[in-house]
Amino acid sequence: MSSSSSRRQPSLRAAHSHPPRVAPLAAQAARLDRYRFRPRLSEQGTVASIGDGIAWVTGLPSAAMSEVIDFEDGSRGLVFQLEETRIGVILLTDTARLTAGTIAHLSGNQLSITVGDQLLGRVVDPLGMPLDGGGPTTDSARRNLQSSSPPIIARDYVARPLYTGNKIVDTLIPIGRGQRQLLIGDNGTGKTSLALDTVINQAGQDVLCVVVLIGQKRSAVVDAIDTLREAGALAYTTVVVAEATAAPGLRYLAPYAGCAVAETWMWEGKDTLVVYDDLTTHARSYRELSLLLRRPPGREAYPGDIFHIHATLLERATCLLPGHGGGSMTALPVVETQQGEIAAYIPTNLISITDGQIYFDPALFSRAFLPAIDVSKSVSRIGGNAQHPSIKHEAGRMKLDYLQFLELEVFTRFGARLEATIEKRIRLGRLLREVLKQDRRAPLPIEFQMAWLVAYNDGLLDSVQPDRVGEALEKLLQWVRTAQPALTESRDRWTAAVHDALEGMTT
Repeated sequence: MSSSSSRRQPSLRAAHSHPPRVAPLAAQAARLDRYRFRPRLSEQGTVASIGDGIAWVTGLPSAAMSEVIDFEDGSRGLVFQLEETRIGVILLTDTARLTAGTIAHLSGNQLSITVGDQLLGRVVDPLGMPLDGGGPTTDSARRNLQSSSPPIIARDYVARPLYTGNKIVDTLIPIGRGQRQLLIGDNGTGKTSLALDTVINQAGQDVLCVVVLIGQKRSAVVDAIDTLREAGALAYTTVVVAEATAAPGLRYLAPYAGCAVAETWMWEGKDTLVVYDDLTTHARSYRELSLLLRRPPGREAYPGDIFHIHATLLERATCLLPGHGGGSMTALPVVETQQGEIAAYIPTNLISITDGQIYFDPALFSRAFLPAIDVSKSVSRIGGNAQHPSIKHEAGRMKLDYLQFLELEVFTRFGARLEATIEKRIRLGRLLREVLKQDRRAPLPIEFQMAWLVAYNDGLLDSVQPDRVGEALEKLLQWVRTAQPALTESRDRWTAAVHDALEGMTT
């Protein structure tokens, strides 16, 4: 008894040492006066069945599409199918205690993710949970995964370039900030390498990047993250990962999570770049969920709204007017083809949605022409408007020569005797092909693109032996890094400087 009384004494002394809190008591009394007894209804659902990342729930007639469902065991799900007597829920997180008969409740909330600068340098899942072993993110700012695309009155023309550091893309297939450029080709032809090189090239360009990895093996995910970290690009990049072993619901939500992160920066007036690698896996995940939910299948067993799914995602990438912040979101969706078949269902859908495509040809890849970009099948419908006038002028002359060479090269396969002018064009075309080759993880500044274009158009490379092309380009690159020329300099000054840089290379 003595010990019990001694424990109570401090609290009693504390109570007598302070005056009573009158205001809170008065507020409580006022609330009690306003309280009225009345019936209150709340819905309570029950899990009818569960399996393959899908749960069927009964007893929630007020459920809305894309509403978060909380289960009694701590699991969470997302309403994905509405029927008369039950709802289909895709599982976001689940425990071993989630079984048939588990109680479910409506949260009244849409699915959201943590956003902001705190995600720079982080690797997270589509729910915003850290995967890099770092500390948890704060909920100071959140954004819904599903949101409407910017209205037409808020959009501006694409007028600023986004440089990839690649010779072919920056000169022949330019990309502007706010553009949606599709990377299409067979598996293993270099699509991801070009996307990562583009992210690496944004260092010092005031562009924040988001890389979304959908349904990839863990080894591929680790390789991509290590590549960005070694290049120093992870400091301005957020990586959203839904591995191949993740639930189909998370693989489906991954691109929307990455888009929400970049969209927040865009509305803050910043320039962003989003890489979706890849939307073929995303479409398959959506098909898997739809078939499990017994939706009617369409072409290639995809549901009828698969076009709408990708359109609503990619339409969120745009360039905003200065009155709306002036930010931009550039999208680089990746899609995989089978044996070069670009007329398949998902590739044709994405080609019609985007503002151009960069096609990777497996035949060029097998002939060691890297990056294996087929210029004749690639196009940029907007980027030319954002291209620097000097680069656009020089690249136009070079592109015409290269396309003519591709047509004339066909005749050399038959062993036919060619005219001297035709042979000269073919020889210069083969030289140009050597110039356009580029190693991965080696993005180049735009001033270097101007330098080699001037050298080619002025004929300074005509007498360079093919095995010395790399040496000549290295000389130009060293000159660009030392002299740091500007694109605004006159054409005559570029010609004189490039001629001096290549002195001794011509024979």
